Amino acid sequence: QVQLVESGGGLVQAGGSLRLSCAASISIFSGYNMGWFRQAPGKEREFVARIHWSDERTVYSDSVKGRFTISRDNAKNTVYLQMSSLKPEDTAVYYCAATLRSTIYLIDYDYWGQGTQVTVSS
Repeated sequence: QVQLVESGGGLVQAGGSLRLSCAASISIFSGYNMGWFRQAPGKEREFVARIHWSDERTVYSDSVKGRFTISRDNAKNTVYLQMSSLKPEDTAVYYCAATLRSTIYLIDYDYWGQGTQVTVSS
């Protein structure tokens, strides 16, 4: 079985913080690069952040750089997205995903979670 389950979404005021979690089955967590994507209403799904398996190198989209931090806890088979200084434009459904490739393109990700809603109010 392969599975990704996101949690931690909710409603937060602009300027606030929120931490998302993604629990993964070991079969897809070990050796996989993990990414976070988001999709706002009426918009296409977009890349947010990625963490590499081998050296934990991270990549961020320009829109979240300096505000979001992606990390992973291998002992817990969990990847996190710590979000701070949240803006209304961060409102979206956030998805975690897994791939064996070194990539930020959603087409290359093989496994996806169901998503968790993040709403940032003004």
